[in-house]
Amino acid sequence: MKKKKAKYRHIEINKKKYYFYSIIWHDILGDSGHASEKEFKAMKPAQMTTNAYVFSKDKKELKTFSSFDEETFSDRNVFPIGCIIKMEKILL
Repeated sequence: MKKKKAKYRHIEINKKKYYFYSIIWHDILGDSGHASEKEFKAMKPAQMTTNAYVFSKDKKELKTFSSFDEETFSDRNVFPIGCIIKMEKILL
């Protein structure tokens, strides 16, 4: 029996494929109010989820976009790789 190849959501711009990912990452959590030592120790970075197309990824950064036309990219973000917890390609 032949195994079916998974098909992932993607777009093609200028003959290049860009895949759609769900990206889980840590963001800074800040508070300008007063807090006890116990409350301060309980603070953790915010865990965020971004769903976007991956433009590029290297050892230092991940670049994403969410809107596009035939030649331009919009709703862009650049994440430091150290903030990324998990990346998962989205199936069709």
